[in-house]
Amino acid sequence: MDERSALGLLAGQVGAAGDDAAVIDGLVITTDMLHERTDFPAGTTRYTAGWRAIGASLSDVAAMGARATAAVAAYGAPAFAPDEIEAFVDGASEVCALADARYVGGDLDNHDEFTVAGTVVGRTDEPVYRSGATPGDAVYVTGTLGRTGAAIHEFERGNVDRGNELFRFEPRVVAGRRLAPVATAMMDSSDGLARSLHQLAAASDCGFDVEWDRLPVDPSVDAVAADDDQRRELAAFFGEDFELVFTGPSADVDGAYGSDETPITRIGTVTEAGVRADGDPLPNRGYTH
Repeated sequence: MDERSALGLLAGQVGAAGDDAAVIDGLVITTDMLHERTDFPAGTTRYTAGWRAIGASLSDVAAMGARATAAVAAYGAPAFAPDEIEAFVDGASEVCALADARYVGGDLDNHDEFTVAGTVVGRTDEPVYRSGATPGDAVYVTGTLGRTGAAIHEFERGNVDRGNELFRFEPRVVAGRRLAPVATAMMDSSDGLARSLHQLAAASDCGFDVEWDRLPVDPSVDAVAADDDQRRELAAFFGEDFELVFTGPSADVDGAYGSDETPITRIGTVTEAGVRADGDPLPNRGYTH
């Protein structure tokens, strides 16, 4: 059973599951586990690991349109090197600062593989779920796509400084809060744009028509993509970019979101059924643990 199948099984047992974070009486809570083998390529610094581990959970809070307040992490490793632990906490603290949150501690334990479980809590009285998209709404993404895919290629080429730089993404907490009053549905793109669209379509009982040429591909992709097919692969299917994918009436979104904010790009329209790109079915494919 892979991650998607396991999550589907749990959805029937855990009523609050199914969105990027659980919301209980205005409290937003989410947790993510990252492993050296699957999530931190060779050359990833502990500073970057701390940033990315907590950033992933901050992104979940952002997808609910919530304010992030605090983060903790459980840190497991074969041995505890003081400089590595300090670097991890520095990275976790600095990514929290971008979201106006605080890193407040966690737990340490021996483990045969470097592993981090990060948890972030936040607050909102009006969460944005995945289930509110309506045919006729526009569909948008924040920022750019393909950055993590480009980072992996840079790590593989031995360009570890560039790989670490690209791995340190900015969680869109500020953007999520700004968009919350006008977004009808929202989630983050950790599993990739294509899979995110399919997940939104299933939750909202709708479809999407998007256009390939509208996708905001990160400039870093051009340095690693061999051709247009690989460029598209990194932007739409690779995943782990942690941008927001959201829907809403275009007039409301454009009126509420200023040009000085994190860039947003309209990539298509909500339809009655089917997920398509340039009229062709868009495969339900993306990042899977």
